[in-house]
Amino acid sequence: MAANVQSVLDATLPGLGYELVDLELAHNGLVRVFIDKPGGITVDDCVTVSNHLTRLFMVEEVPYERLEVSSPGVDRPLTKPEDFTRFAGEKVRIKLRLPLPDKRKKLLGTLIGLEDGAVVVDVDGERLALPLTQIDKVRLEPQF
Repeated sequence: MAANVQSVLDATLPGLGYELVDLELAHNGLVRVFIDKPGGITVDDCVTVSNHLTRLFMVEEVPYERLEVSSPGVDRPLTKPEDFTRFAGEKVRIKLRLPLPDKRKKLLGTLIGLEDGAVVVDVDGERLALPLTQIDKVRLEPQF
């Protein structure tokens, strides 16, 4: 089902002017959609997308009990290869699947980009290339 919902969203949201940031499917029938656009997301954007997806899911026979549409927040997850280029130079928090040799599993650094399937980040002056397969999550670190 996840692949079906993902493909429906990938085909629909760009035409509405939105980017699919993340998708969560819960066991209780909850479909949670995180969207973004240049300039950020407003409540009206969430309402517009929610109304559109409610009708679309009915037509496409996507089973769900509840639909939530929201912005990715200030700690936006980076999930697609183009995210790592778009947000280069930003502070990121990385959680690894397995610890590094020095036992670190969580890192905070400046995103350099994506090179040869690895997220390149500067952590305290040390340049690290972390294969995407070893990364659990990457999120922007809010700067206030």
